[in-house]
Amino acid sequence: MSIHISANKEEIAKVVLQPGDPLRAQYIAENYLENAKLVSKTRGIFYYTGLYKGKEITVGASGMGFPSIGIYSFELFTEYDVDTIIRIGTCGAYTTDLKVFDILNVENAASESTYAKYAWEIEEEIISNQGNIFDTINATAQELSLQTKAVNIHSSDIFYRKDPNIPAIATKYNCPAVEMEAFGLFANAKHLGKNAATILTVSDIIPTHENISADQREKALKPMIELALESAIKTI
Repeated sequence: MSIHISANKEEIAKVVLQPGDPLRAQYIAENYLENAKLVSKTRGIFYYTGLYKGKEITVGASGMGFPSIGIYSFELFTEYDVDTIIRIGTCGAYTTDLKVFDILNVENAASESTYAKYAWEIEEEIISNQGNIFDTINATAQELSLQTKAVNIHSSDIFYRKDPNIPAIATKYNCPAVEMEAFGLFANAKHLGKNAATILTVSDIIPTHENISADQREKALKPMIELALESAIKTI
C-alpha cells in the first residue's frame, strides 16, 4: 500500500481507469465490473478492482486538479507497477464547434501550470499522451462505431477566473476545450515511461452556457466509459 491508496499491491490491476469523482468510480465498478471489490477508500477516494470481459481492471478516482491526480497516478505507477492509466472525465468547450456529448481523445495537453517543471524538470508547456493507448482508443472507437475527436486540450489550474476570455495558451495551441488533469497525468507518465491517455465528454459549452443536465449525465457518459473499458482490455 502507498501513502494515499490503502490497497495491497496485488489488489491493483496493471490498467487503471481514473474518473475524477469517487462516486463515478463506484458507479463504473457496480455497473460494468464483475466481482468488483473495494480495495481502497482512504480519504473517501474509492478504488475498485474487478473483471471486465474476463480481464482485471481497476477503476479509481483521481480527485480534481494536478496536485490530486499527480499524487494518485504517481503512486499507481510507482507503488503498484501500473502500466497504463486512462483518465475519463468531462470538459468545457471554448467553442461552439464542439457539442455537448462529443467524445474527445486527447492528443496533447497544454498548460500554464508549473507542475511538470517543478516536479520533473519538464520545461514544455504542452505534453502529449504517452505510449500507444491513444491509438488503441482511436481504433477501438472505430470498431464500436463511436465518433471521437482527437484534439489538444487546455489543462488549467483554475476553474474560476476574472478574465472571461479564452486563455492565451488555449489559443496558442488550438485547444477547443478545457479540463484540469490531463497535463499532470501526461507529465507523470512521461517522466516514468508509462502509458497514459485521456478521454473526455463535453459537458458544457462555455460561450452559450449549454450543458448536460443532471438527469442526462449517466446516459451521456456511458459511451466514454465503454470506450475506455474496451480499450483497456486490449492492453492486457
